[in-house]
Amino acid sequence: MAGTMAVIAVYSVKGGVGKTTLAVDMAWRSAVRSGHSTLLWDLDPQGGAGWLLGLEEPPESHAAAVFIKGSNPADFIVPSPYPGLSLLPADQSMRGLPAALARIGKRKRMARTAAALAATHARIVIDCPPVLNEISEQIFAAADLLIVPLPPSPLSARALPMIREEILERHPRHPPILPVLSMYDARRKLHREVHTGFAAGWPVIPMASAIEQTAVRRAPLGTFAAASDVNARLQRLWDGIEAKLTMQASLQA
Repeated sequence: MAGTMAVIAVYSVKGGVGKTTLAVDMAWRSAVRSGHSTLLWDLDPQGGAGWLLGLEEPPESHAAAVFIKGSNPADFIVPSPYPGLSLLPADQSMRGLPAALARIGKRKRMARTAAALAATHARIVIDCPPVLNEISEQIFAAADLLIVPLPPSPLSARALPMIREEILERHPRHPPILPVLSMYDARRKLHREVHTGFAAGWPVIPMASAIEQTAVRRAPLGTFAAASDVNARLQRLWDGIEAKLTMQASLQA
């Protein structure tokens, strides 16, 4: 971590766990609540991050060109409706990114791109594609903190060790991993058992209609449900992330 800049990656090996919603929310809190100049970097070809911010799909598919040697990453950034928050959008060109990165043979290309973006951003939040391939390897090398949302399922008990093993195999000095129990419903016995079992102590994001409304309203939850329990939980999660990043920075100073 250089100075106060930090790269926060929101990653999952499968879709449908609230990954993009969480990435957008954390980026919004970084910018609006903490006052950081924040870049939300969408690496998922579905381009959901920009859509959740109320932005239109880019007219041209050239997002992957940000990794081409000689390109200026700043040329691809677009503003969001929220002060201090910008977006590096994704599009269908990202589907060919794993092969392109493997062909380039530069395992730290993403880290160098993030370092260049750090000149104008104190926080970079990456919405990662749900894959384990060349892209995930580059993300692991670039990130200062990895947030992993996992649903309350016994399969999650297998998924997290798999992610840890994959990272350790290629990155012995890997970023800290913060698992988050997402889509939690306290009315369900299985969910409660997971919460008090292998996921004990994890931050919890409940299944809530307010979270579903983020897709309907195309706006971060804190803009329309500030008094809700889930907003308080998300803010505590962000505050914990900020504290962890501050501690990391002090240890590296």
